[in-house]
Amino acid sequence: MSTGNEVMRDGVMSTGEDARIFPDVEACIDCGGCVVSCKRTWDVPRDEQRISIATMLEGQEGAPGFNASSGRAMEQGENPGETAIPMQCYHCENAPCVSVCPTDSLIKKDNGFVRVRDDLCIGCQYCLSACPFGAPQFPDQGTGAANLVGGGNTMDKCTMCEERQDVGKGPACAEECSTDAILVGTPSEIADELEHRDSGVFFNDQAMNIIFGEESGEFQ
Repeated sequence: MSTGNEVMRDGVMSTGEDARIFPDVEACIDCGGCVVSCKRTWDVPRDEQRISIATMLEGQEGAPGFNASSGRAMEQGENPGETAIPMQCYHCENAPCVSVCPTDSLIKKDNGFVRVRDDLCIGCQYCLSACPFGAPQFPDQGTGAANLVGGGNTMDKCTMCEERQDVGKGPACAEECSTDAILVGTPSEIADELEHRDSGVFFNDQAMNIIFGEESGEFQ
């Protein structure tokens, strides 16, 4: 848990080792504040982004009684209607990007963060094909081995602001989200907060197992 005096959003419950990041889709209003805060904090170029807002079922109404409850609708097999989802690297427990990387450029660290080692990345884009959330990005200008071997340049992605978490701060996107739609904490803390808000989970069981592994059971 963070013990500093910094102001943290309600969605940031704990930081550091074993902290996870996950969206509350029913709270997201597609304002783009998370994208702006990420770019400003990490000086991400204008034509690149480590987090984006995906709009699903644009223009559609949800099933009767579920128009403002996308997660609950998905859990009950109903049409959720138009839904905005903050999409980034969720630092998955069973990260498919790590398992397919042929050079071990991607690793799952002991503290739970999924890290890319730039000097080993060859730009093969296997990770992009494996990730169901579209997290890996391949900027136009690459350096090193990616220029010599791969076709996609060196991969870049959300770091979950590991450096900020090391000093007790939350990820920039979560701390600056005006509706606390980006949750940060342990899987049990995130599950409890979603339950407290009466928000459902938009992802299916397979995706939840990728993200949380055995701890996906916390969300049942």
